[in-house]
Amino acid sequence: MNETALKSFLEETFAWLHSHPELSYEEYETTAKLKDLFSKELICLLDLPLATGAVAEIGSKDGPMVALRADIDALPIEEETCLPYASKFKGKMHACGHDFHTSAVLGAALLLKERESTLPGRVRIIFQPAEEAPGGARKILETGVLENVQTIFGLHISPFLPVGSLGLSPGPVMAAVDSFIIRFQGKGCHAAHPDRGVDVISLIAHFISAVQTIVSRNTNPFAANLLSITRVTAGNTWNVLPETAELEGTARSLTPEDRQLIKERLYALAQGEASAFGAEVSIDWHQGPPPTTNDASWTDFARETARKQGFDLQEAPKSLSGEDFAYYQEKLPGVFASIGTGLSAPNHSSKFIADPAALLPAAKYLTALAEGALRRLTKHDWTRTASGQRILRMPTTQRNLQST
Repeated sequence: MNETALKSFLEETFAWLHSHPELSYEEYETTAKLKDLFSKELICLLDLPLATGAVAEIGSKDGPMVALRADIDALPIEEETCLPYASKFKGKMHACGHDFHTSAVLGAALLLKERESTLPGRVRIIFQPAEEAPGGARKILETGVLENVQTIFGLHISPFLPVGSLGLSPGPVMAAVDSFIIRFQGKGCHAAHPDRGVDVISLIAHFISAVQTIVSRNTNPFAANLLSITRVTAGNTWNVLPETAELEGTARSLTPEDRQLIKERLYALAQGEASAFGAEVSIDWHQGPPPTTNDASWTDFARETARKQGFDLQEAPKSLSGEDFAYYQEKLPGVFASIGTGLSAPNHSSKFIADPAALLPAAKYLTALAEGALRRLTKHDWTRTASGQRILRMPTTQRNLQST
């Protein structure tokens, strides 16, 4: 497929995907579309126990193995873009760019298929369901398809970077995401006689104010952490002090240490406030994805590849939003890049737009990453430290020269 034909194919596929958004774990039509394209292009589809999503493989059985990942689900948002290919489904929209990610990775798969006979290894092409749930990455990991994969690459569109630019940074670029529900149990009574009850309204007022000190007074001021109460439910009338109050919120952090500290301090503060007021408390804590953390060595490789592809390189716009690509990075080194798709309303907005002009460069970049990573792995030797960390050793010939 020549470049003009590929560009048209990518834009048509992107428009179809954008107009047919499906929510997490409901991506049946999207999955069928991808499988049909694999079949037409004679790309090997792995037989996996996935209700939605798909994994393909391209390349030689001999040699190393790398992976490219795209996410395929949409959001429960009513689209307000007036695009000619706007969502056909009421209350559903690709407002985070997963249609772009899928199209770009599909384009890379087509280019890699054309070069299959020359690839020094295999590329696993992952179309992951339910990133927005989140948790789709765990479904992929449960299939075992990343066993023996040595590195993984993914990208996310950025409405804050122009087309032709790419954001890359080593270390944490997106946050660990946790959520919680706190239930305070007091004693209801007439509002005229607060002394006969245990006032959970006063309790939560104290708690909400005090909870902000967890980040401001317990974590490094130069670190990026966040703790927000996002929902408060208590009472149902004007002259009764309610018996219970429920709060919901989220914690965001970039290091495992801060993540654990915030949780511990939240529990201690909730229990302390409850005890001081004579109430009881229960907490449900949901641990979401860990920080999205780019491997330093592979980030250097990804930057050099981007330079060769002609991208305007920038530091990745860091965010305290989460990304379940991080689950893959817990298992193997990887890089998550931000690709500029033109200035627009932000992600998760009903007016969000990604410029399809960025599709072809993205597909070519992902192709170069996968092919280049295979060649890099072929030339180098990898080992594990005593703690299990994978490190890149110098080429065998260089080690032999040093030992003589």
